[in-house]
Amino acid sequence: MLDILAITTPIFLLIGFGYLTVAGRIISREQLQGVGIFVMYCALPALIIRALTQNALAEVFNPHYLLAYGVGSLAVFGLGLAISLKVRRHPLGTSAILSLGMSASNSGFIGYPVASMVLGPPAAIFLALCMVIENLLIIPLALILAELGHQTGNDLHKTLRRTFLNLTRNPVLIGLLIGVLLASINIPLPQPFTKAIDMLASAAGPAALFVIGGTLHGLRVNGMAQDLGQLAIGKLVLHPLAVFGMFLLLPDLDPTLLTGALLFASAPMISVYPLFGQRYGLDGVTTAALMVCTLSYFVTISLVLWLMRHSGLFALSSG
Repeated sequence: MLDILAITTPIFLLIGFGYLTVAGRIISREQLQGVGIFVMYCALPALIIRALTQNALAEVFNPHYLLAYGVGSLAVFGLGLAISLKVRRHPLGTSAILSLGMSASNSGFIGYPVASMVLGPPAAIFLALCMVIENLLIIPLALILAELGHQTGNDLHKTLRRTFLNLTRNPVLIGLLIGVLLASINIPLPQPFTKAIDMLASAAGPAALFVIGGTLHGLRVNGMAQDLGQLAIGKLVLHPLAVFGMFLLLPDLDPTLLTGALLFASAPMISVYPLFGQRYGLDGVTTAALMVCTLSYFVTISLVLWLMRHSGLFALSSG
């Protein structure tokens, strides 16, 4: 148990530090937003570029990982959509946003810091792979469905075009493209550039956790029990279980791949989830869900790590 606390305690200390700095008015929400922009537009792209340029492309873009993680995430998205539409009788736009919260992890701000403490350098590779699934599959699918449900009379072609244009401005995808290009031409970067990328990449984890903590300050949960229950169970329980199940179906299961996938799938929903919800009139429930899932994560990730320690399937010792 102590080794699990050694992993989780620093993470939540950083989250708590971010919370206290905003609660104590040491920094404002506007200043915190600046830190978040730095992480999203500078540190995370640098982290992905470093992961892609320090490893062979064949090793980074592991088709088994992409298939299993992608299908597992898509299965949870589909389940969430079915529950929201057929059982809860939500409109398509609301259902798409709820399904997004169940199937897209906070890979950069929470998944990576945890995975890096458990696995070390391979965590950056898994981050790049998860970013591919989230930014090229789950998020575009959710936004397309949400747009179709939100704008009556808006045709599919215009919706697809708008979503594609938004994706081309995504800093994570830009980092992925730059990293793939540099790895493909196989020309080493000059040492000053490599050093700068390393420095930016090293800041991604701590700064991201700090931002999460500051964002949690002031959030309120008011009369949203059913939606929050669906989101919390879907993201913290069903998503990791679905990804775990898909990896068990793979031939020649790699314990390191399974460990990385489960750690990322166990993370709460993406940190920009409330921004997506705001556009479709769901800012209250999406913001509350982010708070509930992030706080609940302390319990669920501790349980996941404990189970990993006592199973022979993962790249961890049981001591």
